[in-house]
This record gives sequence, structure tokens and C-alpha cells, in this order.
Amino acid sequence: MTGDFFQLAKRNTNFKTEILAGVTTFLTMAYIIFVNPDILSTATGMNKQALIAVTCIITAVATITVGIFAKAPIAMAPGMGLNAFFAYSLVLGHKISWQTALGVVFLSGLFFLVLTLLGLRKKLVRAIPEPLVAAISVGIGLFITFIGLVKLGIIIDNKATLVSAGPITSKVLIGLAGLAVMLFLEAKKIKGALLIGIIASTVLALAFGYAKKPQSITSAKLQISAVAFHLDIIGALKWSLLAPIFSLMFMDMFDSIGTLVACCHRADMVDDRKNIKGLDRLLAIDALATMTGAVLGTSTTTAYIESAAGIEQGGRSGLTSVVTGVLFLLALLFVPVIQIVPEYATAPALIMVGLFMMKEVKKIDFTNLDQAFPAFIIIVMIALSYSISTGLAFGFVSFVLIKTVSGRAKDVKAAMWIIAALSLLFLSINRLDNVIENLKNVLWP
Repeated sequence: MTGDFFQLAKRNTNFKTEILAGVTTFLTMAYIIFVNPDILSTATGMNKQALIAVTCIITAVATITVGIFAKAPIAMAPGMGLNAFFAYSLVLGHKISWQTALGVVFLSGLFFLVLTLLGLRKKLVRAIPEPLVAAISVGIGLFITFIGLVKLGIIIDNKATLVSAGPITSKVLIGLAGLAVMLFLEAKKIKGALLIGIIASTVLALAFGYAKKPQSITSAKLQISAVAFHLDIIGALKWSLLAPIFSLMFMDMFDSIGTLVACCHRADMVDDRKNIKGLDRLLAIDALATMTGAVLGTSTTTAYIESAAGIEQGGRSGLTSVVTGVLFLLALLFVPVIQIVPEYATAPALIMVGLFMMKEVKKIDFTNLDQAFPAFIIIVMIALSYSISTGLAFGFVSFVLIKTVSGRAKDVKAAMWIIAALSLLFLSINRLDNVIENLKNVLWP
């Protein structure tokens, strides 16, 4: 019955594979249970325990909804970067209450939903040329690899060179041992390689005393009233907050477009014309999840690139998402147990996913400057700006620009012009004051 609903046979998968994929996705993104509440509570004063519960609930609800209604192996959760924007730009930067900031999140999700219902978002996604779609996958793969290397401790910050190689510590060696397990199992075509590698590193960390056994198995702290249903939509309806509302909308739009394009192509969720199947539902769920998350008391919810970890483990149907979502619900009870999995144990899985996603580079013709340069910009800027949305914006603008200056502007689809205009708006909306001031200095020195 389950197999028929999720069309497992049609998607060349099975129940066991989907379970493994769902668990793998959960473990690679379980960090959000602790990181999201930490970012929001530290900067805004929101209740941390309530945020932990809300993070689990909205992630579970959104991801299970994706699994059941969109039948896609895509997880959704409060987005990294988007939560930092909420805390540091909205609350601290604009000096508004976290309740009003939640109102801003709700309104951005509402506008996002309107664009989706009008079909504009789908047209934007379908206007992206195939080489740029491949570049998005490669760029996100490089981005994920970088995140994994940082979490593992191989790459560290450096004031002189920005980043540098870190020392080979015991924790790094434990993480590398997990990576070796993953590589060996992948070479042998054994299912669940990433999950087994994560478990292996965690067991080693426990054995050598680098991870502590949980003091308890379960936790019953499920109170969310401290942050839920406190959003202030009226307070967010101010001209001064219009730019932040659209900034959040653009960030979520480009983040989700990048993630969905990359993951859905890897999951073979495309038709003969390379269009993503069920895109309307995925985009609508994304917008509704953001609005629901704001009501419950957290920042913008978006499609998670860690979904690629489950996809690489063979996840091809909505059952993967349902498993991931159910595990986030169980996490409400077993937070102490999940907390023992160190980030250097999950980091190798991100590195492996980055490796898998780099395969798409072969679809880019680097001898053709029209596609090579914008593809290159997307790949580089996603990783180096530490932002999917920023990387896409630079790449889309450069694509239209290079077509225009080379006299082939007519080759650009109308929707791609809209994407470029939105990209320019996204890149400049929070910098308009500086741009105007610099123009004044140039024109009237």
C-alpha cells in the first residue's frame, strides 16, 4: 500500500532504500535542532527551549507535507542565513521586536505564495538555461563541501588569508575515519554508506571520550507558548520594513530555486523537457511553511540542500521526506540522544554529497563563453559568498549581461529578463543608500 502511494517501483526504489535515505537526510541536517534556536535566542532573547521544539515541529510538518503532497525527497526547515538575517538584520539592525520580525517573515511568505499561485515562480525556474542548472548543482556541491570541511575542522578561519588548513586533531581523524568508511562502502556499491559512516564516527567519538553519553534518553520539554502565536503582522506593515520583507522573499526564492533545481534533477524528478515534476506543489508548500513557521515562532522555512544526502543514498520518493519528518517529531522526545552526534561525524557526509553533485559539471560547455562565464560565476559565488541566493543572483545577471553585450539579447527568454531584474533588485535593495551616495560622489565630487 505504501509502495503504491509513493510509486516506489515506478521511481526505481524500495522501502528499505527510502528508510535509509530518510535517516541519512535527518542526520545530516539534525544540527538545525540546536543551531537555529541558538542563533535566534542569542540575538533576540527568544526562549531557547521553545525554539528547539518549534524547530522540530515546523521541520517535521513541512517535510512530511512535501512527502505526502509533492511526493518528493526534499526536506524543509528554518534556513541557515535566513535565520541570521532575522536575528542580526531585522531585530538588531532595524531595532524591531522579534514579534514584529516574525510579522515580516509572514508577509514575505505571503508574497511568495502569491507569486507561486500566479505561476510566476514556475516560469522563472523553467526559464533557467540547462547549463546554468548544472552550474547550480556544481556550485551547491562546492558549497556543501566547504561547509563539510569547516565542520570537520580541516578548513579554519585565518585573518590573513580568510581561510587555511587546520591542524589534524583527534576529532579530525575520527571524522576522516568516517569519510574512509563512506568511500569504501560507496566503492562497493553498498546502500547506506553515508549513514553507516556517520554512525561509525559517532561510535569512535564515544569510545575515545570525545563525545559524552547522554545523561537521559528522553526529554519532555515541548512547551512552545513562549514564542508561538506572538507574531505582529500590523507592526510589520511599515514602509521602513518593505525592503527587509522583499529581501527575505528574494533570499528564500533563490535559495529554494537553487536547492529544488539541484536536488530534483539528482532525484530524476524531471520530465522529457527537463522540467521539474510537481514544482507548483513544492513551491506552494515552501511558501506555506514560511508562513506557518512565522505563526509558530521561527524564521523563514526553506528547502534544505542537505536533502541531497538522502537523494545520494537512493531516496527518490516522498517516503524519504516522511521518514525524515517523523524522525524530527521523535527528536522532540530524544533530543539528548541526537545531541551526542558530533558535527565532525556528519561533516564527511556533506563532503561526499559535494563530490556527487560535482558530476553535473560535464553538462557545461566551457568553450562557449555565453554559458561558461555565468556558470563559472554561479559556481564560484555560491561557495565564496557562502550564499546560494547571492551566487545565483550574480550568475543570472552575468548571463543576461554577456548575451546583451555580445549582441544576442534576443536569445534571452522574457522570464530570464525578469529573473535578472529581480537579481539586481536583490543585490542592491539593502545597499541603495550606499549606491546613491557613491553616485553623488562620482557625479558631483
